[in-house]
Amino acid sequence: MSQTAYIKMSWTALGRALLAVALSTLVVVPAAGARDKSEQKSQPPENADLYPQASREAPEQSVGAKLKPTIMALFKAYQDKDTATVLQLADEVIANPAGNAYDHAFAARLAGASLLNTDNDKALVYLQKAIDFNGLANNEHYDAMHLIAQIQLSDQNYAGALATMDRFLQETKTQNGDDLAVKANALYRLKRYPEAIATMKAAVDSSQDPKPEWLELLMGAYFDSGQPQEASRVAEGLIAKHPDDKTLQMNLAASYMQAGQDDKATALLEKLRASGTLDQPEDYQNLYAMYLNHNKDKQGIAVIEEGLRKGILKQDYQTLNALAQAYYFSGASDQAITTYRKAAPLAPDGEVYLNLARALLNDGRVAEAKQAAQAALDKGLGKPAEAKKILGAGK
Repeated sequence: MSQTAYIKMSWTALGRALLAVALSTLVVVPAAGARDKSEQKSQPPENADLYPQASREAPEQSVGAKLKPTIMALFKAYQDKDTATVLQLADEVIANPAGNAYDHAFAARLAGASLLNTDNDKALVYLQKAIDFNGLANNEHYDAMHLIAQIQLSDQNYAGALATMDRFLQETKTQNGDDLAVKANALYRLKRYPEAIATMKAAVDSSQDPKPEWLELLMGAYFDSGQPQEASRVAEGLIAKHPDDKTLQMNLAASYMQAGQDDKATALLEKLRASGTLDQPEDYQNLYAMYLNHNKDKQGIAVIEEGLRKGILKQDYQTLNALAQAYYFSGASDQAITTYRKAAPLAPDGEVYLNLARALLNDGRVAEAKQAAQAALDKGLGKPAEAKKILGAGK
């Protein structure tokens, strides 16, 4: 009987990191300019015009005299992170007909910012009002639009995020990599891979030192569009800079596998095993499945036994059945039979008992083979003919 009759495993998909552009804490600051205080060193001066090519002509920004005390109180509440007071005062300003466009937009923007990551639905409403009032300077106006796109991505409203970013990019004329990455992320989530690749390549080309998350997104778009060689090329470049990143290396192994470069995938996984980096059941499953699917049974046995010994692999029927098959095809019939006996009671149907019956019959142990065949029938088989044939053996 051929080995392929026993091996039913296919390559288990390697877990890829979430390839979304980081959407952790969304930050708004009331001053013009930097979106994230942590990145101010690489940002232009705080009052610099971030969008000099923007088609929008920014209106004059001035606080109305009648609302100045309320605006100042609102700003202080925002600085103090007093969300309840921010919302109360913002609503007062927005509802006050004495306020000008800047008063209303400024209040809405601070209200939206105060709700980020706590109530994004309400934050979206306020941020959209900030844009619709059309009273902010370009930096703040487009900052609000950018935040809306990020919230939409976080809420899995990918079509909405794409529409927002299309408007943002069209109006600002920016080619900033972070902005392009948000659009590429939305395209990727919508499975518009060629467009995601083109947009992400533009982001990468915009910087002498592209961010790792940009490259990871580009790699994912290549991978999911059926271009594993390109995905591998991107992954190899990333790993050169981040040699200890397990996720990147697992992604690279998946790309090698999809590209039919099994030797490279196996070598990479073995390198990770030797360093003790493989620490999840699926890590070992992927490696031993690779070996068993290529008739490298002794190597597969070594991987399974190590995984069991370390407690990473469980003694469930899938693992034990794979180990038994590897033993059988490597010529270790006694070990195969012993392992099949452990696996068969754990299986959901009679297929493993049938494997045991085959092994016993091939070993000349007809009576035991018949017992196993009957157990297979009792537990249930999709195709019972072979088990019935074993029951009739020797008659």
